[in-house]
Amino acid sequence: MPKENDLPLKGLKIIDMATMMAAPWAASYLGDFGAEVIKVEHPVTGDTMRKFGALKDGKAVFWKTLSRNKRCITLDVKRGQAVFLKLVQWADVLIENFRPGTMEKWGLGWDVLSAANPGLIWLRVSGFGQGGPYAARGGFGTVAEGLCGFAALNGYPDSPPTLPPNPLADGVCSVFGALAIMIALYERNVLGSGKGQIIDISLYEPLMRLLEANLLDFSVLGLQSKRMGSRIASAAPRNLYQTKEGRWVSLSGSAQPIAENVFRAIGRPELIQDPRFCDNPSRVQHVEELDAIIDHWIGEHSLEEVMAAFLEAQAVVGPVYEMDQLFEDEHLKARESLIEVEDEDFGPIKLPNVFAKFSRTPGAIQFTGGAKGAENQKVYCDLLGLTPEELKELQKNGVV
Repeated sequence: MPKENDLPLKGLKIIDMATMMAAPWAASYLGDFGAEVIKVEHPVTGDTMRKFGALKDGKAVFWKTLSRNKRCITLDVKRGQAVFLKLVQWADVLIENFRPGTMEKWGLGWDVLSAANPGLIWLRVSGFGQGGPYAARGGFGTVAEGLCGFAALNGYPDSPPTLPPNPLADGVCSVFGALAIMIALYERNVLGSGKGQIIDISLYEPLMRLLEANLLDFSVLGLQSKRMGSRIASAAPRNLYQTKEGRWVSLSGSAQPIAENVFRAIGRPELIQDPRFCDNPSRVQHVEELDAIIDHWIGEHSLEEVMAAFLEAQAVVGPVYEMDQLFEDEHLKARESLIEVEDEDFGPIKLPNVFAKFSRTPGAIQFTGGAKGAENQKVYCDLLGLTPEELKELQKNGVV
């Protein structure tokens, strides 16, 4: 694991005053690579994520990874604006996800923040963006997944639209948010403008970007995408298939050579020349017949036999894992896709490692999400220069 001062984003200073997932995750990703992230929470309520999801001894398990590598402080931003602006002067990046207009209502609009720090990069995450007819609405990833068209594509033809079982819109938004921050920093620092700017990102637009093939199909051809279960309209074979003992495998033959290898794996090389399956458009047109052939063969073989035959034929296939199987897979262990970290509350825990893997400047999980206000003394006194007496006064008045 790299030493703290070896991490590639050393010196990048971020204020994370956001709640829920999308915006805080963006800060987490940058913190994994050495950015100094100060997590600001309300002194009374704290971040709602401290009680979100599964709990152990009254503490949220997910908090440990969402707020890893973040220094937790408390501050009532509305009442402690002078202290908050000290933080803004220190920071390169401010991340928040209040409803549009909230910061302005508190007297902390761009005019005030940029006056305090002209180089500030301000990431504003919201349900529908900072402008437009829906801007004032509250928004969660669930709503974004429906509005952007994603939910309508998920499920089987005879089933209702289906939401993902995880915070997908938040996750996609967070990656786009972290990317946007780095682009703004490049423009400010490398291209040399020296100026900050506002980044306006909604929850629905990043996920909608992943649907661009479907959007273009409609825009250019007038084609309305339909629910197809585990299939896709653009390639075949592509589906989930059940093995003899009831396990599942995911299979894709999107490229012509791979599709041909699938036919060899199931002992049907003659299908390569079959007019119904000889190329991808033909396979898509005859997908029901194709799936029936593959499904029959896989259903007569065990998972071990399926994997062996497909790997020997250099076809693309993989097992569908339950959570416990993820922790036992030899490849995930070898790549340390899950890494054990010591946590002050739970002891050793396993959580997703830092991605992606850098050959020369890798990131690191330095510590897991901490207690509310754990870093107040260090941040307010050591970093911002407040005296212990001033900090006690702020605490007495409920500002921190």
